[in-house]
Amino acid sequence: MKYYIIAGEASGDLHGSNLIKEIIKRDSSAVIRCWGGDKMQAAGGELVKHYRDLAFMGFAEVLMNLRTILRNLRFCKEDILQFKPDALILVDYPGFNLRIAKWAKQQPLFIDKTSKIIYYISPQVWAWKEGRVKMMKECIDKMLVILPFEKEYYKNKWNWEVEYVGHPLVEEIENHKAQSVENKLSEKPIVALLPGSRKQEIKIKLPVMLEVSKSFPDFQFVVAKAPGVEESFYDEMLKSFSNVSYVSGKTYDLLLKSKAALVTSGTATLETALFGVPEAVCYKGSWLSYQIGKRVVKVKYISLVNLIMDKLVVKEFIQDDMNAENLTSELSELLHNCDRLAQIKKDYASLKEILSEKGNASAKAAFSIVQFLSK
Repeated sequence: MKYYIIAGEASGDLHGSNLIKEIIKRDSSAVIRCWGGDKMQAAGGELVKHYRDLAFMGFAEVLMNLRTILRNLRFCKEDILQFKPDALILVDYPGFNLRIAKWAKQQPLFIDKTSKIIYYISPQVWAWKEGRVKMMKECIDKMLVILPFEKEYYKNKWNWEVEYVGHPLVEEIENHKAQSVENKLSEKPIVALLPGSRKQEIKIKLPVMLEVSKSFPDFQFVVAKAPGVEESFYDEMLKSFSNVSYVSGKTYDLLLKSKAALVTSGTATLETALFGVPEAVCYKGSWLSYQIGKRVVKVKYISLVNLIMDKLVVKEFIQDDMNAENLTSELSELLHNCDRLAQIKKDYASLKEILSEKGNASAKAAFSIVQFLSK
């Protein structure tokens, strides 16, 4: 079978790589062409376009880069038609992937059902842009979701049977824990800083996080460097902070050693929780992006941890509330308040149990895809 897989950011590259490995186990003749990153390429996919050339964050930023996005869309469509895949697998990244799904459904390969459109990791339509679901249901042949409440959401509200496969981060993190070796990052206790994967968000969030480090001289603060962002970018920002360093390609090793973390909203909040690290969740965007976002986003929380648990497990500091004073106060709590730490640990255990109930998500997703294509 021929598989064309599209992921558009670091988390998609991770989950896409594990999916590729599991597909190859079940389909020895698999030929895989992909948009993603180094991990998907190493797993066995032929990389067409790297996610660092695709990732634009926020409403204003997307508008500023619209010409590049449209050029990428045109190239992607031409490449799919030339490759003629049996399966077009879209991994998260809805702004791009839903456009591709809608276009693909109108092409002969997909109209006559010789090729299938599969979506792995649902767009967060329960948070905003819910109107897209009607189009998704018409264009997507199989939807695989990774959050437990999504199956019920699609069934009850849209009469759409989707498949819940569990969350792929669970096995990824457990595998890393099992394979980890002793690696002392610092003589001092560590606080992890995860300011994001894109330069534009790092520029906004990391300076606030760095300011917090001044209040904790007995701790070493370690920044998780984003793949694809040059070291000189971090060197310039960190040069005035003696107790701050960074690591590259070792985010999971960093979380294994950390006492607490300041984490940008997104997948990293869930990763941090699955490593058992107390965290404060941070979000700060451009003024325009935030003003638009707060009017259209419909969820109670921005952290996946809180959304899945449906309660405030970890505190969220959004826009103006993400300041050095607030983060310093919260970090002190996370490092020293024993009762608070005990409750977080209990909630994290419940979270992991919820996300693990379906077993290995990547294996389950690959099995479902290969079985679906063989019908």
